[in-house]
Amino acid sequence: MEVRIGVQHATRELVIESTESSDTIIEAVSAALSGTSEVLTLEDERGRRVVVPADKLAYVEIGEPESRRVGFGA
Repeated sequence: MEVRIGVQHATRELVIESTESSDTIIEAVSAALSGTSEVLTLEDERGRRVVVPADKLAYVEIGEPESRRVGFGA
């Protein structure tokens, strides 16, 4: 899954390629926004963790990764 995270007062968004399901990511985002957790923690496909304070989240966009086209017909 491709996850894009907007952070308040930051000009760039965080983009993560995760192996987790969309339901798992939605549960983590919901827990952070409801106050159950103070941070949003996600793990990318290489095992690195991204931690964002819940009160600084601007938006979270969850989508399928775009397949990259290779060749002259792209």
